[in-house]
Amino acid sequence: MREDYQALIDEVCALLGTPATLEARDFALIAFGAHEGDGEGDEPALDPVRRRSILGRRSSPEVREWFESFGITRATGPVRIDPEPSAGVEHGRICLPVRHRGVVHGYIWLMDDGALDLADPRLASAMAVASRIGTLLAAETQAETRTGDLLREALTEDDRGRAEESAAQLTELLGPAASGPLALLAVAPWPSGGASGDSAGSAPAAAPVLPHVMARCVLAARVPRPGPPAGSGPPAGSGPPAGSGPARAPDRQPVLAAVVRLRSAEVRAPARTAAEQLLRVPRSPAAAGISAPRRGLSGAATAWREALAAARAAGAEPERLGPVAEWEAIGPYRLLASLPADAAHDAAVAPLLQPAHRELARTAEVFLDHAGQAGRTAAALGIHRQTLYYRLSRIESLTGLGLDDGGARLLLHMTLKAARL
Repeated sequence: MREDYQALIDEVCALLGTPATLEARDFALIAFGAHEGDGEGDEPALDPVRRRSILGRRSSPEVREWFESFGITRATGPVRIDPEPSAGVEHGRICLPVRHRGVVHGYIWLMDDGALDLADPRLASAMAVASRIGTLLAAETQAETRTGDLLREALTEDDRGRAEESAAQLTELLGPAASGPLALLAVAPWPSGGASGDSAGSAPAAAPVLPHVMARCVLAARVPRPGPPAGSGPPAGSGPPAGSGPARAPDRQPVLAAVVRLRSAEVRAPARTAAEQLLRVPRSPAAAGISAPRRGLSGAATAWREALAAARAAGAEPERLGPVAEWEAIGPYRLLASLPADAAHDAAVAPLLQPAHRELARTAEVFLDHAGQAGRTAAALGIHRQTLYYRLSRIESLTGLGLDDGGARLLLHMTLKAARL
């Protein structure tokens, strides 16, 4: 269907003799006409906004808000927008709303510095093309809504039989590719759809259409908010969050789930590329997780738990694992992410998680991450060995755990890792 959009936008370019861009309602790029102008001929050169739209595949929230201030969301005919260099709009535009049955589904943008009159009959022909595009986009939106609903049911339905039935229906809708190698992707937290990206109570933001992404939906899941509260812990990635006391259940937040088609079980590049592109949407810190690959959608709920655990791990240790983590690479978080929040709390380790002992908590974690090797730990922390030994004795005194005991080390290590989640 994407090829249909490209053919239609090329038709608009040929009809009007000017560069054109097709964007979805959320300003995600769908197709664009060839742009050969260099600023010296009849065609205007690329300005910063059009360049970012083509290269970044979408416009910024500020640009979106600025264009919407011209009433394009309510318009039923062409809207002229004059240049505004301060907004990066160095050339004028004409916006053709793409509608179907009164609902706006996107916009055609024409680069125009006044050469076209809004009464030009060619614009009426271009609006007819916009109407055809609107019909296609409306059908695609309806199909995406159905596949999204089925994906949500397959991932969250408690009744396993119903979940598998939804997965089977989704497979039928998506076609043969849905029976091939796939991975589940989680992006958390997913933003609201407000222009600022964080409007309270807004519907979730739309995800851009990406190659290899076959189905997607937004659902609520318990994920920690990125980063500890100000003053409550060390910088992200430097140690477990101090001062949090007993672990508390994280908030339920919107999380994007996506099914990504892989070339093979060994080639994960499509999933990682999709994750990196989706992470451009949230304006606040976010992380992504990728499940282990599998064939088909049977057992999608298990894959979803893997992807969500990987996203949580990427957010917990962004410097080591993030911003995109794969299930196989998250180590102890494969187990810890499946535990209830209070299950990983231990009274002996709790004093170490207080703000006053932030540096000791970091020392303990780095020491255990390095398998108890003093030389490597001291080098990683940038301290003398004698300083390390002093800190380790303080940790033992504070927790009552002997660091020469394997079981005590395991308890301390897992509790510190769980505190990150």
